[in-house]
Amino acid sequence: MPRFLPITPDSLVERVSRPVLTATSHTVIAVDGADAADPVALARRIVAALRDTGRSADVVSLHDYVRPASLRMEFGRTDEMSYRTTWFDYAALRREVIDALRGHGRWLPALWDEAADRSARAAIRTALPATTLVVAGPMLAGRRLDADVTVRLDLSEAALHRRTPPEAQWTIPALLRHDAENPFAPTFFVRWDHPDRPALRVDDNQAD
Repeated sequence: MPRFLPITPDSLVERVSRPVLTATSHTVIAVDGADAADPVALARRIVAALRDTGRSADVVSLHDYVRPASLRMEFGRTDEMSYRTTWFDYAALRREVIDALRGHGRWLPALWDEAADRSARAAIRTALPATTLVVAGPMLAGRRLDADVTVRLDLSEAALHRRTPPEAQWTIPALLRHDAENPFAPTFFVRWDHPDRPALRVDDNQAD
């Protein structure tokens, strides 16, 4: 049976980084969490830790892979189904980042500028040897991203309501439904109601 152990944010970053430190090929870490969990912030900490060891690493935010507003908001600005199925271009993320990194040693850091609602006009980057990309954003589970390491920042429903801004509360049913419909076993499952005091799930047959 799983149990949860208190862990410091620094220790969590160290544990997540550890599996890719000796990799000789390109690797991908996925940090799955609602915007209220700020998965990009953790992704940046992981990248900083990897760079401190001399490894090449970078962050790719899912919000740089949104679809145009005309598609996201075709059925209104607060449509729950659109948020789950149309808002983010997971297929492009897989094609332009993960598959491109592994297959061609390059990746596109951003596809669409969400604020300006136009192409991000980002230049394709060439990966240094054994580059790690940390992909971060909501509802990554079930998208066939095939990450080498997966992290789930789990918020209770109460914490999700508490930490989501009023203008984004409409996304909560979509997030909860997606989680219910896409159960998965990440490499690291972290209770994240209090980011300064997270708790890591540890199976009984897993070393601490």
